Amino acid sequence: MLKPKLSYFILLLSIFTLSHGNAQSEVIVDPPAYIKTIILRSRQVNNFTPIIRLGEPLILEFDDLSDSQEEYTYKIEHYDYDWNLSKLVATEFINGYDNDWIRDYENSFNSLQPYTYHKLQIPNDKTTIKLSGNYLITILDEAGDIMFTRPFIVYHPIVDVGVSIHKSRDITSINSKHNVEFTINHPDLLINNPSQEIKVAVYQNNDWNTVIKNIKPQYYRGQQMLYKYADKVSFWAGNEYLFFDTKEIRNANNNIAKTRLIDLFNSYLYTHEMRKNKPYTYFPDVNGNFVIRTIDSDISATEADYSKVHFTLEALTDIGQDDIYIYGDFNDWQLTDENKMIYNENQKLYTCTMLLKQGFYNYNYVTANDKGEINNHAIEGSFYQTENDYTVLVYYKPIGTKYDQVIGYGQANSENLRN
Repeated sequence: MLKPKLSYFILLLSIFTLSHGNAQSEVIVDPPAYIKTIILRSRQVNNFTPIIRLGEPLILEFDDLSDSQEEYTYKIEHYDYDWNLSKLVATEFINGYDNDWIRDYENSFNSLQPYTYHKLQIPNDKTTIKLSGNYLITILDEAGDIMFTRPFIVYHPIVDVGVSIHKSRDITSINSKHNVEFTINHPDLLINNPSQEIKVAVYQNNDWNTVIKNIKPQYYRGQQMLYKYADKVSFWAGNEYLFFDTKEIRNANNNIAKTRLIDLFNSYLYTHEMRKNKPYTYFPDVNGNFVIRTIDSDISATEADYSKVHFTLEALTDIGQDDIYIYGDFNDWQLTDENKMIYNENQKLYTCTMLLKQGFYNYNYVTANDKGEINNHAIEGSFYQTENDYTVLVYYKPIGTKYDQVIGYGQANSENLRN
């Protein structure tokens, strides 16, 4: 299989240019079509995010569907608050090597779709991260060409962060938005100039594209900084995520209408209707994440198979210029040709087919304009009752120092609205 070639030098230039957009989603390089099921997460149970406490393990997994038996290397780089490369050299933020081979890999077993499963854990005997901050991991092939990149964040808790979720205070969006309020408590940290030395980043469901940044403290009270804005930290609540489960790949279930074996397994989901004008309905979700699993084996990493999952969304007319995407953590919240839906005029349906590994998947339908701006409520609607996770990260860069530390982590869920 031919592979796209992209030199590391050219990629660094493109990352540097894009970084000025101040969003870590812009430093993400998506993989070629034969690299699938990229997972970068904490090893903690029920923690699906690539946000870890300093010293805790982080695991990277991915599948190579080509037949090349390629060996891959990784490279880790430190970034600042705005996702520009920091001024640190590798020896300042890593003990050991900042790049090395990925030595843990294994071929799939008993699957129609053959693949090679690769796994990397950090820290390992070659690499240990020793500073908090924003990081980017880059995976390269044997020729030194970039396969993909993924961001992750390491925090070292020095301050306490209290977070609460509220209905919007704006009467026009009181039933459709969540407002995030938080307090930073720093009794053991002397901050000389809080407005310059402290920065925050607030996320909804750990989706990189939702980040709200560059917010100054609204009030100071002793050794507290209070962020009680009525509008600056406000998110569309969206709707509960849809889901399907292909752990039993041969049979239909409550969200899969039918399955067919045509070279590979094909899973046809029930057609969805737009939920924007429908009443809110609660059902539990995992806030856009996914879990690889199969009922046929306890070793899902190498024995789960792949299926072509067919999505259809009912629409009597084309919604217009904005594109529709199937959206979730399965591709790190990215908008790509693979998860973009195409309108079928004859069927009055938007359709999309993706090759996905067996498992439980959350997803939603979002729209995006020609600037890449994402709207999570144009199709799904937005309801204050929606259960979302909200995360607040606190960055600290004392005047005269070289890098942004991440010194605080706080989280709250909108099930417990405080109004």
